[in-house]
Amino acid sequence: MTHLIRPATDADLQHLYEMAKLTGGGFTNLPPDKQALSAKLERSAAAFARDEDTLTDELFVLVLEDLATGDVRGTCQIFTQVGQHWPFYSYRIGTITKHSVELARTFRAEVLSLVNDLEGSSEVGGLFLHPAERAGGLGLLLARSRYLFIRAHRARFADRILAELRGVIDEAGGSPFWDGVAGRFFGMNFQEADAFNAVNGNQFIADLMPKHPIYTAMLGEHARAVVGLPHPTGRAAMRMLENEGFAFEQYVDIFDGGPTMTARTDQVATIRGARDAEVTAVAALKAPALLATGRLRHFRACLGHFADGIIDPASASTLNVTAGDTISHVAR
Repeated sequence: MTHLIRPATDADLQHLYEMAKLTGGGFTNLPPDKQALSAKLERSAAAFARDEDTLTDELFVLVLEDLATGDVRGTCQIFTQVGQHWPFYSYRIGTITKHSVELARTFRAEVLSLVNDLEGSSEVGGLFLHPAERAGGLGLLLARSRYLFIRAHRARFADRILAELRGVIDEAGGSPFWDGVAGRFFGMNFQEADAFNAVNGNQFIADLMPKHPIYTAMLGEHARAVVGLPHPTGRAAMRMLENEGFAFEQYVDIFDGGPTMTARTDQVATIRGARDAEVTAVAALKAPALLATGRLRHFRACLGHFADGIIDPASASTLNVTAGDTISHVAR
């Protein structure tokens, strides 16, 4: 395996921009806008440069590099504490029950309520793997490397963690949820709103959206049908989150209606299952594992082999470790 997870740098801007153009829209953490991406890289560099282990509002951007070519083939992001500069809004799916004595009938209506319940959580997001690399476990490496990074810097993350999955986007690039809910109040189509959101954030939606509950029965059929559903390309990501212990607890994105998954940070499977060990030898072996080493700007992760202190030569080279160094490892 010649792929390495490492912190993003300014030199990765063009690679990130080229990948952003492949997302197909609705991927707000990876906008096809160089200025917005450059701002993310600048914010990430500041986070990697800060040594204090305290919780504040930061962003870490990681990339997947093909060491054989030097190309960046994937990326992911970690937000330490959402909702600090402006409120973090979600729709919570709930039920309102009413009973009529005269009709002897009980009516239950599903409603979407605008809430800030998840404010202060950490967030994993921005995961994108180049279409040509979607084999060999690289998506799993990208996703799980974030949890090993969180484990290595636990004091800098909240006790709850969330992941927002992109909602359903139709073949024309539109969002049925946007068209049925938010789009009625903004005078712009989904593509326009998506571009604005990617650069400026979604606070403009919260500012203009009605604050009272929205009865889903009053939405069009297409909008109702996609509430809480992930984009078809996000189903595998949803399964990976579920395998890590994340659950859908009736929160959806206010922009495209996609599901928000949540978990207790210390109960995430990779964080709970990882162990630290000293490397005692470098030798060939077959013991598949996800491996990581280093802190902050020196963080590295890869897929490799490790057991009883022995690490395979390729992984040792990728992580730049030798006998006497400490690594984190978790079963694949």
